Amino acid sequence: MITHFQHKPLYDNQNMAGWRFSFYFNKEKHTGIYQANGIIEWTSSIKIADKEALIKQVHELMAFHVYDQ
Repeated sequence: MITHFQHKPLYDNQNMAGWRFSFYFNKEKHTGIYQANGIIEWTSSIKIADKEALIKQVHELMAFHVYDQ
């Protein structure tokens, strides 16, 4: 389960979509960039076994926090 999810704009010009995000999963901090087209660029290492579940959860959290406001 993802905890302490945070996001902030990637660009100073907030009219441009893109966000940096971070969260904890299994007591490890993970970071990445969420592009406007939904592509996630991981800036920390993640275990292959966790990757699909984390991608789904990040998409859901971004949809809730950014797009559904």
